[in-house]
Amino acid sequence: MKKVAVITGAGGVLCSTIAKAYAKEGYKVALLDLNKEAAEKVADEIVKEGGEAKAYKANCLEKADMENVRLSILKDLGPCDLLINGAGGNNPKGNTSHDVFDKADMENPDVKSFFDLDGGAVDFVFKLNFLATFLTTQVFVADMVDRGGNIINISSMNAFRPLTRIPAYSGAKAAVSNFTQWLAVHFAPAGIRVNAIAPGFFVTHQNYNLLYNEDGTLTARSEKILRGTPMGRFGKPEELLGTLLWLTDDEKSGFVTGIVVPIDGGFSAYSGV
Repeated sequence: MKKVAVITGAGGVLCSTIAKAYAKEGYKVALLDLNKEAAEKVADEIVKEGGEAKAYKANCLEKADMENVRLSILKDLGPCDLLINGAGGNNPKGNTSHDVFDKADMENPDVKSFFDLDGGAVDFVFKLNFLATFLTTQVFVADMVDRGGNIINISSMNAFRPLTRIPAYSGAKAAVSNFTQWLAVHFAPAGIRVNAIAPGFFVTHQNYNLLYNEDGTLTARSEKILRGTPMGRFGKPEELLGTLLWLTDDEKSGFVTGIVVPIDGGFSAYSGV
């Protein structure tokens, strides 16, 4: 019998690649995204390749909505065997303009200092990354408690060492890593394994303007990122797949739970010296 993979944020660059990979592995794939059109496009591509997939509009911050989506998936595909919590993101109102503090920034209306960060935006970033993971897991683990299963959370290498300028996103992803470990311990008696990956820098729709100028050249921040990445390049979405497929293979990684695997070209290992 085919297993069912439920993937949030499935309309994005990384999670759409992940969805296609699990479809090729024989999973029935439920693609959840607030942007249903983006998820449907991915589902259509999977079906054209002979896979089984269906898209669902889902708001991961609304538990009642997720409960309704779960019921639809149960009817259409069956109970969840694999949950990939890919929904997440950042908000520029939670970012500082500069890497480090300069007192003059406090008097400059064109510069956003730490003191100018919007509390509502910080709250939104924590909800989008941590609370969405929490609520989605709460809903879909109900399918696993009597059957076992796998949960994969998407953390970030900045959960290990926070990046400059993005305190809310860094903190939220650190919370996701911590929650991964908590879940792994809590649900071990139910035969549910919980792990996470921590991607480094991959080019996505969300960060393209951070990494590239309008003329296609690298931004100054991109150049700084690549100097701090021993492999000297951005990751390719397909380079996440080997780790993911290993983590969710109960024969190859059946005794692995509660880990967060960096996939970052060595970024988290490099001291800068």
